[in-house]
Amino acid sequence: MFSLFHRIPSISTTELTAQIKRRPTLLDVRTATEYRSGHIAIATNWPLAKINQYKRQTSEPIYLICQSGRRSKQAAKILRTNGYQVINVRGGMNSWTGPIRSGK
Repeated sequence: MFSLFHRIPSISTTELTAQIKRRPTLLDVRTATEYRSGHIAIATNWPLAKINQYKRQTSEPIYLICQSGRRSKQAAKILRTNGYQVINVRGGMNSWTGPIRSGK
């Protein structure tokens, strides 16, 4: 059993770039408007306000990103409490230098 006081694992956006080729589950927890303004191509929009409703079966880690890293860390805590293995992307989209896609 895990403790709620364990640190949330995190990676840099540079480390995420290396993971993208594997096509991991990447949830963008920003609002739909923020997501549409520019997101990482493999990211699925799952706003923080709805993250508690996330119910996909996976044994793989779930990567979480937002604009700065604060909301994704909150989402990571919620998902970890729900039994998921999570990894927060430090710095969020503010630190992302890779390609982005606009729209849905």
